[in-house]
Amino acid sequence: MSDARPILFFDSGVGGLSIAGPARAALPTAPFVYVADSAGFPYGEKSEAEIAGRVPALLGRLAERYRPRLIVIACNTASTIALPAVRAALDLAVVGTVPAIKPAAAMSETRVIGVLGTRATVRQAYVDDLAARFAGDCRVIRHGSAELVELAEAKLRGEPLSPESFVAVLDGLFGQEGGEAIDVIVNACTHFPLVEAELAAASPRPVRFVDGGPGIARRIAFLTEGQGWPDSPGEGVAVFTHLGEREAALRPGLAARGFTRIEAL
Repeated sequence: MSDARPILFFDSGVGGLSIAGPARAALPTAPFVYVADSAGFPYGEKSEAEIAGRVPALLGRLAERYRPRLIVIACNTASTIALPAVRAALDLAVVGTVPAIKPAAAMSETRVIGVLGTRATVRQAYVDDLAARFAGDCRVIRHGSAELVELAEAKLRGEPLSPESFVAVLDGLFGQEGGEAIDVIVNACTHFPLVEAELAAASPRPVRFVDGGPGIARRIAFLTEGQGWPDSPGEGVAVFTHLGEREAALRPGLAARGFTRIEAL
């Protein structure tokens, strides 16, 4: 039986598109609603208390408005801080996004891993726990970058990007003690896979990048297994908590990813 309830993806900006893409490939006819909390952007520079208070309340409103079958918090910062509170508040499945340290450790040959995220994410005890559980024999070097979030947003708006900006961001990893041995970098912010090509081009040596998108897509498919879907993909909806000129400039990039209807919350 066809079921039109959507999957709702939530992020502070457009980073969650790196999660929605693999999910669309796994579930091609699933209805998608993508929500960017543009009024609260960027989360990586906010305090934990601000995020913990804002995200559950906002997702409660969104759940009432769009009646999703499942919510994906497609933001590492929001997930590491607010996921338990959101799950406690909502009576539906909620999937979070966490740094892909486990697959990075499995891939690394030098046993030195870089974790590139927002400042709010890389300082979380949750990252300490992931590193201890899954990369105990690795050196895990972290760097938090707010600029890279802005660069990813600018790319989707079609703005020119400076290669030197990506060199400077990566120097935050490679320039640390032991950084010369990094062979795998975890893109621990959902924005960062959107500029993976630029990061790879700016890297001083060949490295592999890994993110949580494919794993989350598999998790969504598992949680919705056996559920009904429409026969064909419908119009993807993109929702902004603030809809101004910067957000309007994202329309072509969103449309290219199947989100052709824009709404304000």
